[in-house]
Amino acid sequence: MAPEESSPSERLERAILGEGRVFNAVEVASETGVTIDQTRRLWRALGFPEHVAEVAFTQSDVDAVSTVISIVDSGAVDFDMAVNLTRAVGQTMARLADWEVATLVNRVEELARSDEESGSRVTSAIRLVDQVIEPFESLLVFAWRRHLAAAVSRMEALGANEEDLHTTQVTAGFADIVAFTQLSNEIEANRIGDLVEVFESRCADVVAAQGGRVIKSIGDSVLFVCDDAERGVAIAEGIINVIGRDTRMPDVRLGLATGSVVMRMGDVFGPPVNMAARLTAVARRNRVIIDQATADLLPPDVFDTRRLPARPVRGFGLVEPVAVRRH
Repeated sequence: MAPEESSPSERLERAILGEGRVFNAVEVASETGVTIDQTRRLWRALGFPEHVAEVAFTQSDVDAVSTVISIVDSGAVDFDMAVNLTRAVGQTMARLADWEVATLVNRVEELARSDEESGSRVTSAIRLVDQVIEPFESLLVFAWRRHLAAAVSRMEALGANEEDLHTTQVTAGFADIVAFTQLSNEIEANRIGDLVEVFESRCADVVAAQGGRVIKSIGDSVLFVCDDAERGVAIAEGIINVIGRDTRMPDVRLGLATGSVVMRMGDVFGPPVNMAARLTAVARRNRVIIDQATADLLPPDVFDTRRLPARPVRGFGLVEPVAVRRH
């Protein structure tokens, strides 16, 4: 009897993973010497649905579990901490994978149309995977090490002045597309995706150029932080220049607030983050609004600041926003 032909998704999975599924969860636990509950916790932390009886795991999956457990056994971290680190990897890689696939899908279709021999998207996708997976895997490890070094440096600098290494003083900023809901109802769906991609990428470039960090993008808004109020204003001005001043792009509003935040799970939490988000609703199109704490840190010989009439801000009561501009 001829072997059953693999589905397109199975062929792609094997091309990417380089191996097939040979273990169920019970067998993974047996191979690694961990409990079935620990195996399931690690798999959930990576962001995948649970499998128990199904043959759903590869030898690399077994090796990955063994690697995590070896770190726990060494005493470097406990199992709960290992699960937390695994979750960070899983969530980050899931978003990265979705981003990469969305970026490459058009290239796959181009290759399929130009491939006179097969014209198959699966064949074209497998060929593209063969060409890019190893170089991008190397790039991934390089970028992780680079960002890890930067994060450790930030933590070390913070440790000289703070007792709690999770807490630090930052200027938080929100960049928000004006009337995004209305805009998304008026233009084609594929153009919305292109617009958001341009918005996020331009914001990220400006933030990086000024030494800040993008914390997250939420469709029509970007949250960033930096360690200096003046630099925060420069980021806001830069975003307005590359988004709001471009006639092909929608208008934006920027809110900045300064204070103590908690840094956890790659995110930041605290009153400055909430205040910056609320201030975007106060800002006029292509303008920057800041809180008084940020205004107090700006050099008066460089910036003019002006208090605006007090208004209710959800979660903060009456607040006097501050308009800012350079001399």
